[in-house]
Amino acid sequence: MEVTESKLHKPKKSGKKKFTMPSSFTVLFILIILLAICTWFIPAGQYDVNDAGRYIAGTYHQVKANPQSVYDVLMAPMYGMVGNKLTSGAIEVAYFILVIGGFLGVVNKTGALDAGIASVIKNNKGKEKILIPLLMILFALGGSTYGMAEETMAFYPLLIPVMISVGFDSVTAVSIILVGTQVGCLASTVNPFATGVASDTAGISIGEGLFWRLVFLVVMTGVSIFYTYRYASKVEKDPKNSLVYDHFEEDKAYFKVRETGGELTKKQRRVLTIFMSSFALMVISLIPWGKFNIHIFEQLNEFLKGLPGLNILFKDASPLGEWYFLEITMLFMAVSILIAIVYGMSEKDYIDSFMNGAVDMISVALICGVSRGIQVIMNDGLITATVLHWGELGLRGLPPQLFILLTYIFYLPMAFLIPGTSSLAGATMGLLAPLGEFVGVKAHLVITAFQAASGVLNLLTPTSGVIMGALAISHISLAAWWKFVWKLSAIIIILSGAILVLASCF
Repeated sequence: MEVTESKLHKPKKSGKKKFTMPSSFTVLFILIILLAICTWFIPAGQYDVNDAGRYIAGTYHQVKANPQSVYDVLMAPMYGMVGNKLTSGAIEVAYFILVIGGFLGVVNKTGALDAGIASVIKNNKGKEKILIPLLMILFALGGSTYGMAEETMAFYPLLIPVMISVGFDSVTAVSIILVGTQVGCLASTVNPFATGVASDTAGISIGEGLFWRLVFLVVMTGVSIFYTYRYASKVEKDPKNSLVYDHFEEDKAYFKVRETGGELTKKQRRVLTIFMSSFALMVISLIPWGKFNIHIFEQLNEFLKGLPGLNILFKDASPLGEWYFLEITMLFMAVSILIAIVYGMSEKDYIDSFMNGAVDMISVALICGVSRGIQVIMNDGLITATVLHWGELGLRGLPPQLFILLTYIFYLPMAFLIPGTSSLAGATMGLLAPLGEFVGVKAHLVITAFQAASGVLNLLTPTSGVIMGALAISHISLAAWWKFVWKLSAIIIILSGAILVLASCF
């Protein structure tokens, strides 16, 4: 539940009511309603698709309208969670978030995490800010290589207490993770879910345009680190500079690292070793090694399956690099049981701590389905193709520099309406990549423009379950987050446009 000023302070006796930003759920429902209204006025249309299900440029045609009713608006979050014929659901992500909550509940029950965090704070006394660039670089690399996004939900409950304990605030912690991963996604180098899908749709190699994507990665990561570091320094100097100062003390109490009363015990050390190993395994399992012609994990998987007696463990296992949400959800479920066994936890304590941890994540899980409801309304209302067609008409026949700049601008609202990078790449790249070739802009640069726009919008858009989930966990209102990130977003947009125009000259 979001912490708002009205909940923390009794209102002053005055005739005026102070405006408070609606909750994340309310904002998303308002957007769903507005887009449903649009389906009554925007012409319905479709593109022909190829064997891979991609739109074919120049084949747009109007079809019979399917305006969305009140019933459709109410059903949109339901389909957003479980999916329908035109839109995949968020149920896998939501279940992952619930299991992560349960996993963290079990870990917290052991006290190992609190003791470990306290140890980090003690060992880094006076140099806490060095964690900001180090962690942001790591998260940026995760975003750039495999599109790290929803997976970060597991890190917020860990990092927020650390940042608050050393004198920063929850905004600093969210910036490290959310900004770090999204500037990485913005500058995706080999991300299979953005660069891979887009390159495949455009008919080019994933390696084409790598140089300019590396330029984006270095520039945007550097700017974001400086921006976050500067904000954290201001908060450290004077907590009144915090954008969440109105509930700063409440946050310190809520996210406080509990006193451990001593050093880590042997059992707690074992728990932390398992805990850190599980996150390392998650990262390794999500990187698509086969796309980089690295097959060691496939070979290891086959080797283990072939060992006598081990097929009972690995017979149906997928190799690392081919895992996704179901597999990593299974991982954290299994690790939570392992931790309970290693620590000597009773069955009742394990179930209670797991359920209590999952309960803390219910609002975060639900918001994933509500945010996906926006895409459900657009797809079911048959207006997604029409919006793309308008872009197709507007960008045809322009000079290279103007084309790439307008392509970037076109992708800004499209990333708001279709926040999933894979969905946006699959829906648009078959159209815009050929258009770019017609005016002398290489397909890889169109892909870079798409990634840059999608990444910066995913710092702002309330249609992103990642943003809304992160803010729900950290008790930050959408208004406070926008106040923090709008200047950084403006800087990124200006720098992105400049780099794209420069790249189009070569």
